[in-house]
Amino acid sequence: MKADRVKIGNVLHPVADVDAAVRFYTDIFGLATKFVDGDRYAALDAGSTTLALTGPSEDVTGGVPAASFKVSDVASALAVLVRGGGSVVREPEHGPHEVRAVARDPWGNTVVIYGPR
Repeated sequence: MKADRVKIGNVLHPVADVDAAVRFYTDIFGLATKFVDGDRYAALDAGSTTLALTGPSEDVTGGVPAASFKVSDVASALAVLVRGGGSVVREPEHGPHEVRAVARDPWGNTVVIYGPR
């Protein structure tokens, strides 16, 4: 993980209603819609990152917001995270658009690690 430059690909915000959340964030903050996948997921342009609104079926974090780190190899990144004192909440799984895992840093903050299939 240290050899690759890692970036926050998005910040996950679990919501009960994706359509209502898209309207809220576009109306209130003027964020542009990048992508909507029905009631599962929406990506909004928040400048240098993406606000990812996840509906109940895509909520992998148990309802808590989380930074999502894009890496080239999810399993390797998880191994480095664990060696650094973090813990795995959900092992890598194939989502509809990528491989993703959920982890916690040593202070209990939830993070998502994702990368290509």
